[in-house]
Amino acid sequence: SIVTVEDNIAPVAICQDVTVQLDVTGSGTVSAAQVDNGSSDACGIESMVLSQTVFVCGEVGSNTVTLTVTDVNGNVSTCAATVLLEDNVAPVAICQDVTIQLDAIGNGSTTATAVDNGSSDACGIASLVLSQTAFVCSEVGANTETLTVTDVNGNVTTCTATITVEDNVAPVAICQDVTVQLYATGNGSTTALAVDNGSSDACGIASLVLSQTAFVCSEVGANTETLTVTDVNGNVTTCTATITVEDNVAPVAICQDVTVQLDATGNGSTTATAVDNGSSDACGIA
Repeated sequence: SIVTVEDNIAPVAICQDVTVQLDVTGSGTVSAAQVDNGSSDACGIESMVLSQTVFVCGEVGSNTVTLTVTDVNGNVSTCAATVLLEDNVAPVAICQDVTIQLDAIGNGSTTATAVDNGSSDACGIASLVLSQTAFVCSEVGANTETLTVTDVNGNVTTCTATITVEDNVAPVAICQDVTVQLYATGNGSTTALAVDNGSSDACGIASLVLSQTAFVCSEVGANTETLTVTDVNGNVTTCTATITVEDNVAPVAICQDVTVQLDATGNGSTTATAVDNGSSDACGIA
């Protein structure tokens, strides 16, 4: 007789949950062997096949997979496992230095996007945040700021950039005309402050310089002078004013007595020069 021996007993499929990390390319893999937790069969296991072995960014979180266990006689059992996919790879943060210009009111700004120089992440960037975006006069020069790059799965990387703040806005120069009186010595003077009529700059005025402040007799009348206004960051503007020099000091008149002899006709004469005893004026006698 023929005795036919059959094995119709399915193997015992035992699964275990597995955690998989994505790599820098955004991929992660798991094998049937990793999910298997001791599946068995009296006659032997022929194969174990997992329903999914490759995972990508869009599958971060819990994924249910099926392990199919086949014994040497073709009997099959399955079990389910959870593949927990994690992305713990920080993004690549790349910064670039930025130069910004202050405006006429002393303000300037930049953005995280301007500082970013190609930061990347396999699963995607969620946000770019710069530690400071608005700048004022007191920050003219180099400022070190931090760019924080966060990917879609919450991983964070930072880089630093130098934000160079420049003030290239010239001050506003406003002049007013001034009248200068000469003294008895024939000298007179004014100042840059007297000529200034409210010159201004958002970041502040460093100096006011007038092209000429001292005047003498030969400059009586209208004189066109230049006021140079320099702000704290070296920007310069000029304006012109008329300095009117006046001499209102009367001369000093000094007389001396004179004796005049009549001639044979009964006439005699003298001169102003003979009577003058050293009259003087700083700007001259006319």
